[in-house]
Amino acid sequence: MELRKLPDTFSVCKVEDYSLVDEHTAFCFTGTTDEEHSLVCPTDSVPANTTEREDGWRAFRIQGVLDFSLIGILADISRILAENKIGIFAISTFNTDYILTKEENYQKALDVLSRAGYTIVE
Repeated sequence: MELRKLPDTFSVCKVEDYSLVDEHTAFCFTGTTDEEHSLVCPTDSVPANTTEREDGWRAFRIQGVLDFSLIGILADISRILAENKIGIFAISTFNTDYILTKEENYQKALDVLSRAGYTIVE
């Protein structure tokens, strides 16, 4: 299975609302609950109405379109990273999953996943 490195550095944010979010940026993930409006976006695209943020995330995606019948892919990746003391922030879309790690753990994450049989692509 291929994991594609993403070039940006990301921020995980809480925003007042999505009115200032640039939804046309290449990577923009939003989530709304009864308690919050969350946003993950490139750090250089963080909107002014952010109320909390954590910078310094890097990401990779599971390459290709994942069928909903596939089981355990994200669980396997998160297990491997957890065994190596690497925390993650995972985002799922209709097509695939994205895994973010803190920047200081990013290369280590890619290295351990490569050793576990995953192919890392630029």
